[in-house]
Amino acid sequence: MTSSETFLRRAIALAAAAREAGNPPFGSLLVGPDGEVLVEAQNTTITESNISYHPELKLAVWAARELTPEVAAGTTMYTSCQPCEMCTGALARSGLGNVVYALSNEQFSTLKTTPGFPAVPQHGPALFEEARVPVDGYYN
Repeated sequence: MTSSETFLRRAIALAAAAREAGNPPFGSLLVGPDGEVLVEAQNTTITESNISYHPELKLAVWAARELTPEVAAGTTMYTSCQPCEMCTGALARSGLGNVVYALSNEQFSTLKTTPGFPAVPQHGPALFEEARVPVDGYYN
């Protein structure tokens, strides 16, 4: 058994624990460059009444706060399911080096018998000249 399989099985166990606790079944762990588990998390969106408490997002926030950019770049997140769009955005900003998942979003979709969340209509862009002022130059 490879270390990746071991870590993925731990992520799956964390997902099972999340489900047992009344939360959606997702779990993740972050492994450092030396192969040591740095931190683990499971979904707690229900028990903590916070829609953002996905394990991938929790670990991305932890890494951005606790790790240097060099160490973060050498980490690998192992997660029970492919990260959602919200978590993918956080992962990109966190500087983590790699993500390995057990279940793809496509595979996950085949296991669901209820529809996903409805899309929220978005309208724009509007007021470009005004909205650009606080942004212009920030990312240079």
